[in-house]
Amino acid sequence: MKLIISMDDTDNLESQGTGWLMEDACKEMAAMAWGHFSMISRHQLLVHPDIPYTSHNSSMVFEAETTVEQENFIAFLSRYLIRHSAPGSDPGLCIVPQLRPDAQEALISYGLRAKKEVLTKDEAYALAKDIGAHLSEHGGTGGGVIGALAGIGLRLWGNDGRYRGWFHFGKEGELMTAAELMKHEAVEDIRTPDGEAVPQETLIALKDQLKTIRMNGKSTLLVQPTGSECVHAVVAKEDIKRF
Repeated sequence: MKLIISMDDTDNLESQGTGWLMEDACKEMAAMAWGHFSMISRHQLLVHPDIPYTSHNSSMVFEAETTVEQENFIAFLSRYLIRHSAPGSDPGLCIVPQLRPDAQEALISYGLRAKKEVLTKDEAYALAKDIGAHLSEHGGTGGGVIGALAGIGLRLWGNDGRYRGWFHFGKEGELMTAAELMKHEAVEDIRTPDGEAVPQETLIALKDQLKTIRMNGKSTLLVQPTGSECVHAVVAKEDIKRF
């Protein structure tokens, strides 16, 4: 069984972020042999004066391949959020099983709207009920349910978000082929920012730290031509913030 799980608004300005909390929860569930958990993706939502948020208004999402019943995840993660969310936060939890195609389209549309519009809790709960998603709040105003639901829609869309964590595959400026880089589990594809595929034999000049984005549903390393016919360079971290 596959579940998609999202959390939003669990932190305050002094605490560690939602991504850290989610990663720690995944470690605990892995220790209980609850299944395989994917990389965590971060999805940026609308920043607006009418939307309370800690610093960036982003939600965190991962996927679980599991034989454990959804109700167990709901119970465990609900307790986890109550215990570990920071004072003053408004935590929301969303868990989505396999969806029918029309429900998936509705959820993707909602996620894309959350990047441009101020949405309400009532609308989030109505959509969750209609598509059969679990949506719950665990403190404060519970406003995090909006971002939690939207984050799953954006994860399903497959062309939004950055994966949590930095990767070190070599020294700054070191050259590796695209084929060599794709041997790393974290790199499922390599493309230019406009989505053009990079040939396997292309040489890529590394940066000391690398981050991947979600493109076409894959963990994708972005590179760009350097002027040399056969060499590309990893896109700077400042330039991937738009994803």
